Amino acid sequence: MKTILYIIQKEFKQIFRNKGMLPIIFVLPLLQLVILSNAATFEVKNIKFGYIDHDHTSTSRALIEKFNASTYFDVLTDFPSEKLASSEMLKGKVDVVIEIPHYFERDLQKEKYNKLGVTINAIDGAAAGVENVYVTQILQSFNQQIKTDLLQISDKGVQPISIATIPLFWYNKTLNYKTFMVPGILVLLVTMITLFLSGMNIVREKEIGTLEQINVTPIKKSQFIIGKLFPFWVIGMGLLTVGLTLAKLIFNVPMIGSLALLYLYTSIYILVILGIGLFISNFTDTQQQAMFIAWFFTVIFILMSGLFTPIESMPEWAQIVTEFNPIKYFVEVMRMVMLKGSGFTDILPQLIKTLLFAIVMNGLAVWSYKKTS
Repeated sequence: MKTILYIIQKEFKQIFRNKGMLPIIFVLPLLQLVILSNAATFEVKNIKFGYIDHDHTSTSRALIEKFNASTYFDVLTDFPSEKLASSEMLKGKVDVVIEIPHYFERDLQKEKYNKLGVTINAIDGAAAGVENVYVTQILQSFNQQIKTDLLQISDKGVQPISIATIPLFWYNKTLNYKTFMVPGILVLLVTMITLFLSGMNIVREKEIGTLEQINVTPIKKSQFIIGKLFPFWVIGMGLLTVGLTLAKLIFNVPMIGSLALLYLYTSIYILVILGIGLFISNFTDTQQQAMFIAWFFTVIFILMSGLFTPIESMPEWAQIVTEFNPIKYFVEVMRMVMLKGSGFTDILPQLIKTLLFAIVMNGLAVWSYKKTS
Protein backbone atom coordinates (compact mmCIF):
# COMPACT_ATOMS: atom_id res chain seq x y z
CA MET A 1 0.00 0.00 0.00
CA LYS A 2 2.85 2.36 0.82
CA THR A 3 4.33 1.73 -2.61
CA ILE A 4 1.07 2.77 -4.28
CA LEU A 5 0.85 5.92 -2.14
CA TYR A 6 4.42 6.87 -3.09
CA ILE A 7 3.59 6.40 -6.78
CA ILE A 8 0.43 8.50 -6.41
CA GLN A 9 2.37 11.24 -4.66
CA LYS A 10 5.00 11.18 -7.39
CA GLU A 11 2.29 11.37 -10.10
CA PHE A 12 0.59 14.40 -8.58
CA LYS A 13 3.92 16.20 -8.36
CA GLN A 14 4.71 15.29 -11.95
CA ILE A 15 1.33 16.46 -13.19
CA PHE A 16 1.50 19.87 -11.52
CA ARG A 17 5.11 20.41 -12.61
CA ASN A 18 4.14 19.87 -16.26
CA LYS A 19 3.31 23.36 -17.55
CA GLY A 20 1.80 21.96 -20.73
CA MET A 21 -0.66 19.78 -18.83
CA LEU A 22 -1.96 22.43 -16.42
CA PRO A 23 -3.89 24.43 -19.08
CA ILE A 24 -5.51 21.19 -20.27
CA ILE A 25 -6.71 20.48 -16.75
CA PHE A 26 -7.88 23.94 -15.67
CA VAL A 27 -8.42 26.14 -18.76
CA LEU A 28 -9.78 23.73 -21.39
CA PRO A 29 -12.74 22.52 -19.27
CA LEU A 30 -13.92 26.07 -18.63
CA LEU A 31 -13.70 27.03 -22.31
CA GLN A 32 -15.26 23.77 -23.40
CA LEU A 33 -18.27 24.11 -21.13
CA VAL A 34 -18.94 27.83 -21.63
CA ILE A 35 -18.34 28.01 -25.38
CA LEU A 36 -19.80 24.70 -26.52
CA SER A 37 -22.90 25.02 -24.36
CA ASN A 38 -23.72 28.28 -26.13
CA ALA A 39 -22.58 27.25 -29.61
CA ALA A 40 -23.88 23.68 -29.78
CA THR A 41 -27.56 24.29 -30.46
CA PHE A 42 -30.09 23.24 -33.06
CA GLU A 43 -32.19 26.33 -32.49
CA VAL A 44 -32.46 28.48 -35.62
CA LYS A 45 -32.91 32.18 -34.97
CA ASN A 46 -32.55 35.44 -36.90
CA ILE A 47 -33.78 33.80 -40.10
CA LYS A 48 -33.36 36.27 -42.96
CA PHE A 49 -36.85 36.55 -44.39
CA GLY A 50 -37.98 38.18 -47.64
CA TYR A 51 -41.31 38.29 -49.40
CA ILE A 52 -42.86 39.02 -52.79
CA ASP A 53 -46.27 40.62 -52.35
CA HIS A 54 -48.23 40.65 -55.62
CA ASP A 55 -51.51 41.35 -53.85
CA HIS A 56 -50.82 44.42 -51.65
CA THR A 57 -53.99 44.03 -49.61
CA SER A 58 -54.75 44.12 -45.90
CA THR A 59 -54.75 40.31 -45.80
CA SER A 60 -51.29 40.01 -47.37
CA ARG A 61 -49.96 42.71 -45.04
CA ALA A 62 -51.45 40.85 -42.07
CA LEU A 63 -49.62 37.70 -43.14
CA ILE A 64 -46.29 39.52 -43.39
CA GLU A 65 -46.93 41.07 -40.00
CA LYS A 66 -47.28 37.55 -38.58
CA PHE A 67 -43.73 36.77 -39.65
CA ASN A 68 -42.50 40.16 -38.48
CA ALA A 69 -43.93 39.52 -35.01
CA SER A 70 -42.12 36.18 -34.74
CA THR A 71 -38.89 36.13 -32.74
CA TYR A 72 -37.34 33.69 -35.20
CA PHE A 73 -37.64 35.74 -38.38
CA ASP A 74 -35.87 38.91 -39.37
CA VAL A 75 -38.03 40.43 -42.10
CA LEU A 76 -35.66 42.20 -44.49
CA THR A 77 -37.38 43.51 -47.56
CA ASP A 78 -40.18 43.30 -50.11
CA PHE A 79 -38.75 41.95 -53.36
CA PRO A 80 -40.36 43.30 -56.52
CA SER A 81 -39.81 40.07 -58.47
CA GLU A 82 -39.00 36.40 -58.02
CA LYS A 83 -35.81 36.82 -60.06
CA LEU A 84 -34.39 39.40 -57.67
CA ALA A 85 -35.36 37.29 -54.65
CA SER A 86 -33.59 34.25 -56.17
CA SER A 87 -30.51 36.39 -56.81
CA GLU A 88 -30.40 37.54 -53.18
CA MET A 89 -30.80 33.96 -51.94
CA LEU A 90 -27.93 32.91 -54.21
CA LYS A 91 -25.76 35.53 -52.51
CA GLY A 92 -26.79 34.22 -49.09
CA LYS A 93 -28.55 37.45 -48.10
CA VAL A 94 -31.92 35.80 -47.54
CA ASP A 95 -32.90 32.37 -46.17
CA VAL A 96 -36.65 32.20 -46.72
CA VAL A 97 -38.76 33.88 -49.39
CA ILE A 98 -42.55 33.72 -49.43
CA GLU A 99 -44.48 34.70 -52.56
CA ILE A 100 -48.04 36.00 -52.18
CA PRO A 101 -49.96 35.62 -55.48
CA HIS A 102 -52.25 38.10 -57.19
CA TYR A 103 -55.83 38.26 -55.91
CA PHE A 104 -54.79 36.50 -52.69
CA GLU A 105 -57.44 38.19 -50.54
CA ARG A 106 -60.19 37.99 -53.18
CA ASP A 107 -59.71 34.24 -53.75
CA LEU A 108 -59.72 33.57 -50.03
CA GLN A 109 -63.05 35.32 -49.67
CA LYS A 110 -64.60 33.69 -52.75
CA GLU A 111 -63.00 30.26 -52.96
CA LYS A 112 -61.95 29.89 -49.30
CA TYR A 113 -58.71 28.49 -50.70
CA ASN A 114 -55.36 29.74 -52.02
CA LYS A 115 -51.72 28.77 -52.41
CA LEU A 116 -48.50 30.42 -51.31
CA GLY A 117 -45.04 29.88 -52.69
CA VAL A 118 -42.30 29.33 -50.08
CA THR A 119 -38.63 29.06 -51.05
CA ILE A 120 -36.09 27.96 -48.44
CA ASN A 121 -32.32 27.90 -48.70
CA ALA A 122 -31.60 24.23 -47.95
CA ILE A 123 -27.80 24.09 -48.13
CA ASP A 124 -28.02 23.29 -44.42
CA GLY A 125 -30.69 20.61 -44.51
CA ALA A 126 -31.21 20.53 -40.74
CA ALA A 127 -31.70 24.29 -40.52
CA ALA A 128 -34.00 24.24 -43.55
CA GLY A 129 -36.18 21.62 -41.88
CA VAL A 130 -36.50 23.75 -38.75
CA GLU A 131 -37.25 26.86 -40.82
CA ASN A 132 -39.96 24.94 -42.69
CA VAL A 133 -41.58 24.02 -39.37
CA TYR A 134 -41.54 27.65 -38.26
CA VAL A 135 -43.12 28.81 -41.54
CA THR A 136 -45.77 26.09 -41.36
CA GLN A 137 -46.71 27.00 -37.81
CA ILE A 138 -47.14 30.67 -38.66
CA LEU A 139 -49.20 29.86 -41.76
CA GLN A 140 -51.43 27.49 -39.79
CA SER A 141 -52.02 30.17 -37.17
CA PHE A 142 -52.80 32.72 -39.86
CA ASN A 143 -55.05 30.23 -41.64
CA GLN A 144 -57.05 29.65 -38.47
CA GLN A 145 -57.42 33.39 -37.97
CA ILE A 146 -58.62 33.90 -41.56
CA LYS A 147 -61.17 31.09 -41.21
CA THR A 148 -62.59 32.73 -38.11
CA ASP A 149 -62.79 36.15 -39.78
CA LEU A 150 -64.46 34.77 -42.90
CA LEU A 151 -66.97 32.79 -40.87
CA GLN A 152 -67.89 35.86 -38.87
CA ILE A 153 -68.35 37.84 -42.09
CA SER A 154 -70.54 35.24 -43.82
CA ASP A 155 -72.56 34.16 -40.77
CA LYS A 156 -72.51 36.93 -38.24
CA GLY A 157 -74.75 35.07 -35.87
CA VAL A 158 -72.64 31.90 -35.78
CA GLN A 159 -69.52 31.71 -33.67
CA PRO A 160 -66.85 29.23 -34.72
CA ILE A 161 -66.06 26.31 -32.47
CA SER A 162 -62.37 26.02 -31.67
CA ILE A 163 -60.34 23.51 -29.71
CA ALA A 164 -57.50 24.90 -27.64
CA THR A 165 -54.55 22.72 -26.69
CA ILE A 166 -52.55 23.36 -23.53
CA PRO A 167 -49.10 21.76 -23.82
CA LEU A 168 -47.34 20.54 -20.70
CA PHE A 169 -43.56 20.32 -21.06
CA TRP A 170 -41.88 17.91 -18.69
CA TYR A 171 -38.23 18.11 -17.60
CA ASN A 172 -37.57 21.34 -19.55
CA LYS A 173 -40.48 23.70 -19.02
CA THR A 174 -38.80 26.71 -20.62
CA LEU A 175 -37.68 24.71 -23.69
CA ASN A 176 -34.16 26.01 -23.09
CA TYR A 177 -31.77 24.14 -25.35
CA LYS A 178 -28.88 24.67 -22.91
CA THR A 179 -30.76 22.56 -20.38
CA PHE A 180 -30.49 19.70 -22.86
CA MET A 181 -26.93 20.36 -24.04
CA VAL A 182 -25.01 21.23 -20.86
CA PRO A 183 -25.23 17.72 -19.31
CA GLY A 184 -23.89 16.33 -22.60
CA ILE A 185 -21.07 18.86 -22.68
CA LEU A 186 -20.14 17.76 -19.15
CA VAL A 187 -19.73 14.25 -20.55
CA LEU A 188 -17.29 15.57 -23.16
CA LEU A 189 -15.43 17.51 -20.49
CA VAL A 190 -14.85 14.49 -18.24
CA THR A 191 -14.20 12.07 -21.11
CA MET A 192 -11.74 14.02 -23.21
CA ILE A 193 -9.62 15.42 -20.39
CA THR A 194 -9.21 12.14 -18.50
CA LEU A 195 -8.58 10.15 -21.70
CA PHE A 196 -5.97 12.53 -23.08
CA LEU A 197 -4.19 13.02 -19.76
CA SER A 198 -3.97 9.33 -18.91
CA GLY A 199 -2.80 8.33 -22.38
CA MET A 200 -0.26 11.14 -22.77
CA ASN A 201 1.15 10.85 -19.27
CA ILE A 202 2.10 7.19 -19.57
CA VAL A 203 3.56 7.64 -23.06
CA ARG A 204 5.59 10.56 -21.74
CA GLU A 205 7.30 8.12 -19.39
CA LYS A 206 8.39 6.19 -22.47
CA GLU A 207 9.69 9.29 -24.21
CA ILE A 208 11.89 10.45 -21.34
CA GLY A 209 13.02 6.93 -20.48
CA THR A 210 11.69 6.71 -16.92
CA LEU A 211 9.29 3.88 -17.78
CA GLU A 212 12.20 1.51 -18.39
CA GLN A 213 13.68 2.47 -15.04
CA ILE A 214 10.37 1.77 -13.29
CA ASN A 215 10.04 -1.57 -15.07
CA VAL A 216 13.29 -2.88 -13.61
CA THR A 217 12.27 -1.98 -10.03
CA PRO A 218 10.49 -4.44 -7.72
CA ILE A 219 7.24 -2.47 -8.16
CA LYS A 220 4.45 -4.83 -9.17
CA LYS A 221 2.46 -4.23 -12.33
CA SER A 222 -0.79 -3.73 -10.39
CA GLN A 223 0.84 -1.23 -8.04
CA PHE A 224 2.24 0.79 -10.93
CA ILE A 225 -1.05 0.89 -12.85
CA ILE A 226 -3.15 1.84 -9.80
CA GLY A 227 -0.67 4.50 -8.70
CA LYS A 228 -0.42 5.81 -12.26
CA LEU A 229 -4.13 6.09 -13.00
CA PHE A 230 -5.56 7.05 -9.60
CA PRO A 231 -4.53 10.73 -9.86
CA PHE A 232 -6.42 11.04 -13.15
CA TRP A 233 -9.47 9.41 -11.55
CA VAL A 234 -9.34 12.13 -8.89
CA ILE A 235 -8.92 14.81 -11.57
CA GLY A 236 -11.91 13.42 -13.46
CA MET A 237 -14.11 13.59 -10.37
CA GLY A 238 -12.85 17.12 -9.76
CA LEU A 239 -13.75 18.09 -13.32
CA LEU A 240 -17.26 16.79 -12.79
CA THR A 241 -17.57 18.94 -9.66
CA VAL A 242 -16.35 22.04 -11.48
CA GLY A 243 -18.65 21.32 -14.42
CA LEU A 244 -21.72 20.83 -12.25
CA THR A 245 -20.95 24.06 -10.37
CA LEU A 246 -20.61 26.05 -13.61
CA ALA A 247 -23.74 24.43 -15.04
CA LYS A 248 -25.74 25.64 -12.07
CA LEU A 249 -24.19 29.09 -11.67
CA ILE A 250 -23.90 30.10 -15.34
CA PHE A 251 -26.65 28.15 -17.13
CA ASN A 252 -29.00 27.44 -14.20
CA VAL A 253 -29.38 23.82 -15.30
CA PRO A 254 -31.77 21.96 -12.98
CA MET A 255 -30.31 19.17 -10.85
CA ILE A 256 -33.35 17.22 -9.77
CA GLY A 257 -31.76 13.85 -9.09
CA SER A 258 -29.23 12.64 -6.55
CA LEU A 259 -25.71 14.03 -6.97
CA ALA A 260 -24.38 11.07 -5.00
CA LEU A 261 -25.81 8.74 -7.65
CA LEU A 262 -24.24 10.84 -10.37
CA TYR A 263 -20.84 10.67 -8.67
CA LEU A 264 -21.22 6.91 -8.20
CA TYR A 265 -21.82 6.33 -11.89
CA THR A 266 -19.07 8.76 -12.91
CA SER A 267 -16.55 7.03 -10.68
CA ILE A 268 -17.14 3.79 -12.61
CA TYR A 269 -17.27 5.52 -15.98
CA ILE A 270 -13.89 7.19 -15.45
CA LEU A 271 -12.40 3.72 -14.89
CA VAL A 272 -13.54 2.84 -18.41
CA ILE A 273 -11.86 5.92 -19.87
CA LEU A 274 -8.67 5.36 -17.91
CA GLY A 275 -8.57 1.77 -19.14
CA ILE A 276 -8.89 2.99 -22.72
CA GLY A 277 -6.12 5.55 -22.14
CA LEU A 278 -3.78 2.92 -20.69
CA PHE A 279 -4.61 0.50 -23.51
CA ILE A 280 -3.78 3.14 -26.14
CA SER A 281 -0.56 4.11 -24.39
CA ASN A 282 0.63 0.50 -24.41
CA PHE A 283 0.72 0.51 -28.22
CA THR A 284 2.12 4.01 -28.84
CA ASP A 285 5.60 5.43 -28.44
CA THR A 286 5.00 9.21 -28.56
CA GLN A 287 2.46 11.62 -27.12
CA GLN A 288 1.47 12.69 -30.63
CA GLN A 289 0.55 9.12 -31.54
CA ALA A 290 -1.44 8.68 -28.35
CA MET A 291 -3.26 11.98 -28.88
CA PHE A 292 -4.15 11.15 -32.50
CA ILE A 293 -5.50 7.68 -31.72
CA ALA A 294 -7.44 8.92 -28.67
CA TRP A 295 -8.96 11.79 -30.68
CA PHE A 296 -9.88 9.44 -33.54
CA PHE A 297 -11.93 7.12 -31.34
CA THR A 298 -13.32 9.94 -29.19
CA VAL A 299 -14.84 11.72 -32.21
CA ILE A 300 -16.55 8.50 -33.34
CA PHE A 301 -17.85 7.77 -29.85
CA ILE A 302 -19.15 11.33 -29.41
CA LEU A 303 -20.93 11.48 -32.76
CA MET A 304 -22.60 8.11 -32.09
CA SER A 305 -23.48 8.80 -28.46
CA GLY A 306 -26.79 10.59 -29.02
CA LEU A 307 -25.32 13.85 -27.75
CA PHE A 308 -26.05 15.86 -30.90
CA THR A 309 -28.34 13.59 -32.92
CA PRO A 310 -30.95 11.08 -31.65
CA ILE A 311 -29.78 7.47 -31.76
CA GLU A 312 -33.27 6.48 -32.94
CA SER A 313 -32.65 8.44 -36.16
CA MET A 314 -29.49 6.48 -36.97
CA PRO A 315 -29.43 3.43 -39.29
CA GLU A 316 -30.11 0.11 -37.63
CA TRP A 317 -26.48 -1.01 -37.86
CA ALA A 318 -25.36 2.22 -36.18
CA GLN A 319 -27.84 1.72 -33.35
CA ILE A 320 -26.32 -1.72 -32.75
CA VAL A 321 -22.81 -0.24 -32.70
CA THR A 322 -23.84 2.37 -30.11
CA GLU A 323 -24.56 -0.44 -27.65
CA PHE A 324 -20.77 -0.75 -27.32
CA ASN A 325 -20.27 3.00 -26.84
CA PRO A 326 -19.70 3.89 -23.15
CA ILE A 327 -20.20 7.62 -23.83
CA LYS A 328 -23.77 6.87 -24.88
CA TYR A 329 -24.60 5.54 -21.43
CA PHE A 330 -22.94 8.45 -19.65
CA VAL A 331 -24.96 10.94 -21.72
CA GLU A 332 -28.16 9.07 -20.88
CA VAL A 333 -27.39 8.91 -17.16
CA MET A 334 -26.41 12.58 -16.93
CA ARG A 335 -29.67 13.70 -18.51
CA MET A 336 -31.78 11.16 -16.64
CA VAL A 337 -30.42 12.05 -13.20
CA MET A 338 -30.03 15.82 -13.66
CA LEU A 339 -33.22 16.57 -15.61
CA LYS A 340 -35.62 13.73 -14.78
CA GLY A 341 -34.52 12.91 -11.25
CA SER A 342 -34.05 9.22 -12.09
CA GLY A 343 -33.10 6.90 -9.24
CA PHE A 344 -30.73 3.95 -8.87
CA THR A 345 -33.09 1.40 -10.38
CA ASP A 346 -33.69 3.65 -13.40
CA ILE A 347 -30.01 3.82 -14.33
CA LEU A 348 -29.17 0.27 -13.27
CA PRO A 349 -28.99 -1.08 -16.87
CA GLN A 350 -26.50 1.65 -17.86
CA LEU A 351 -24.56 1.13 -14.62
CA ILE A 352 -24.17 -2.61 -15.19
CA LYS A 353 -23.04 -2.15 -18.79
CA THR A 354 -20.56 0.55 -17.79
CA LEU A 355 -19.17 -1.69 -15.04
CA LEU A 356 -18.67 -4.48 -17.59
CA PHE A 357 -16.89 -2.02 -19.90
CA ALA A 358 -14.62 -1.01 -17.02
CA ILE A 359 -13.71 -4.62 -16.24
CA VAL A 360 -13.05 -5.49 -19.89
CA MET A 361 -11.05 -2.36 -20.80
CA ASN A 362 -8.91 -2.39 -17.67
CA GLY A 363 -8.37 -6.12 -18.08
CA LEU A 364 -7.15 -5.60 -21.63
CA ALA A 365 -5.00 -2.66 -20.56
CA VAL A 366 -3.31 -4.62 -17.77
CA TRP A 367 -2.86 -7.66 -20.01
CA SER A 368 -1.27 -5.60 -22.80
CA TYR A 369 1.07 -3.75 -20.44
CA LYS A 370 4.47 -5.45 -20.49
CA LYS A 371 6.68 -5.09 -17.44
CA THR A 372 10.22 -6.44 -17.48
CA SER A 373 12.35 -6.82 -14.36
